[in-house]
Amino acid sequence: MGVVIRAAGAEDRELVVRLLDEAFQDDPVSGWVFPGAAYRRATHHRLMAAFADIVLAEGWIDLAEDGSACALWLSVPAGGHDADDDGPAQLRAAVDPENDRVELIGRLTADIHPSDRAHAYLWMIGVDPGRQGEGLGTALITSVLDRCDREGLPAYLEASSARSRGLYERLGFELLDSPLDLPDGPQMWPMWREPAAS
Repeated sequence: MGVVIRAAGAEDRELVVRLLDEAFQDDPVSGWVFPGAAYRRATHHRLMAAFADIVLAEGWIDLAEDGSACALWLSVPAGGHDADDDGPAQLRAAVDPENDRVELIGRLTADIHPSDRAHAYLWMIGVDPGRQGEGLGTALITSVLDRCDREGLPAYLEASSARSRGLYERLGFELLDSPLDLPDGPQMWPMWREPAAS
């Protein structure tokens, strides 16, 4: 199946937020951050909007031309993150001030994020729930991984479900160290992919 992919712009923000919100409503990590279906439906979209805004400003979003899927990417230089970064606290204040898990998830994932080598970071990928299983996510990811292979650049992500972990393994990602056990919650799997030899 050929998937036409284009770069998303500011005019696509609401579409991207809706896609991510719908795609992650049943995700184990989203369920941990926003426990309870009603609370998640009322609040989760604000976190997805914040993520979309960050990536539109600092990275890029690949969008299936028909609006059925999107992938959020950042180019991460070698050198690591600032341990005193107040980004997670700012995110919590903007998204859901009373929910400490919004901040905690940001801090925990930052702590396990590799810092020694430049890489492409797949922050999130969302596929319309009615279109999942059609290869849209694979097409979005593969387009970037092909470029990574040409440029000799590794890629990194955190899988938030066993299903997504399986997809990423099929695309050449391997578990990096041990899974992240969220307090009283599910696991996340940090995964790394070395570029394929040309």
